[in-house]
Amino acid sequence: MAPLWPFILVAASEILAIDTPHSRNSALYRLTKQLLQKHHKKVRPVHDWTVATTVHLDVLVHAVLDVDAQNQKLKTSIWYQEVWDDEFLSWNPSMFDEIREISLPLSDIWAPDIIINELVDVEGSPDLPYVYVNSSGTIKNSKPMQVVTTCSLETYAFPFDIQNCSLTFSSILHTVEDVNLAFLRSRDDIKQDKKEFMNDSEWELLSVSSTYNILQSSAGDFAQIQFNVVIRRRPLVYIVSLLIPSIFLMLVDLGSFYLPPTCRARIMFKTSVLVGYTVFRVNMSDEMPRSAVSTPLIGVFFTVCMAFLVISLFKSILLVKLLHDERNSGQERPLFCFQGDTDVDGPRVDPRAQLAGVPEPICREHLAPTGTLEEVWFQLKSISTYFQTWDQSDQQEVKWLALLERFDRLLFQAYTIMLGLYAITLCSLWALWGSSWRLRAG
Repeated sequence: MAPLWPFILVAASEILAIDTPHSRNSALYRLTKQLLQKHHKKVRPVHDWTVATTVHLDVLVHAVLDVDAQNQKLKTSIWYQEVWDDEFLSWNPSMFDEIREISLPLSDIWAPDIIINELVDVEGSPDLPYVYVNSSGTIKNSKPMQVVTTCSLETYAFPFDIQNCSLTFSSILHTVEDVNLAFLRSRDDIKQDKKEFMNDSEWELLSVSSTYNILQSSAGDFAQIQFNVVIRRRPLVYIVSLLIPSIFLMLVDLGSFYLPPTCRARIMFKTSVLVGYTVFRVNMSDEMPRSAVSTPLIGVFFTVCMAFLVISLFKSILLVKLLHDERNSGQERPLFCFQGDTDVDGPRVDPRAQLAGVPEPICREHLAPTGTLEEVWFQLKSISTYFQTWDQSDQQEVKWLALLERFDRLLFQAYTIMLGLYAITLCSLWALWGSSWRLRAG
């Protein structure tokens, strides 16, 4: 019996090996080798070449990473999934220890050439080398992606702007007769699915609508699936840091119109407000999106109000300059000398020299006989000429004041209308922003 023990031990070890993991690993190895041994990855995996390979697509938006309005680019983090059938990668699970799904290298099998038409760059996307294949030949390729795509970004409604950017998937070479596209889930599920979106950034996701269409070109008809990512900005930080301070600054400037037009302190006050406008405009430029396509409305209104301030300041400077010139151009009050004057410190003035416009007084010792009518007549005429010149100067000053005051009132009314339009526009944009929230909730 002793010589039989080695054979008994070998038989027992073979029986035990049937239920060990090594047996299952051998089945996986045999299955993988069988599937890839005669598989041609350069050929579309169909038995009948007239039958198109249908690729089912699905996209989950995970986060909005960056919105570059100046370069018209959008950077998003998405979870991309594509599913198709490979007729050469199917097996009978009962022949391989009930293995129903395995992972295979993506580089060893045929994969559809699906691209994003708006793609500019792929940043930080991990390279996942494996795909799942089930026993019926269905291949699932899922991977996270950080994509930078082109998008027509409109910033005129900033900070209440809503952006609609598209991700269009299509085959780069295969026409619809070879590779067709379809949705992996229903369109309603795709549109309302926001559970994976990180809702703690500046942007919030409203919806992801999807459409299927066929692009007709000279090279053939290509199937396309377009996902429209609708996002909107959270405006609270910009309301506190931009809109409310800008309204306060405009109200202060509007209050400066209640200062008298001839008051020189008004010029100093408006100059101080202009400095505040300039500093605030620089800070606003750093926070507002820059775009060559559109300009934010709040930037336009702010620039127009700043122009009103400059016009009002220039008008005040012009008014002070005109009044100063009018007062300096008027003749000084003349000194009249009569024969009976008791002023012994200076000579008497010849009134005819005053009428001739001689700058320095010219007096004669004996102009005319005392009390003659000629001397009285020259003195009265000189006084009359002086007061006429004074009245003309006053009338000219009054005319300039009346004209500039009317212009000041007109400027005040235009400024008030502009400020009202600014407030109405902001309220309307806010209402539209709120209506999009109600539509999303509905």
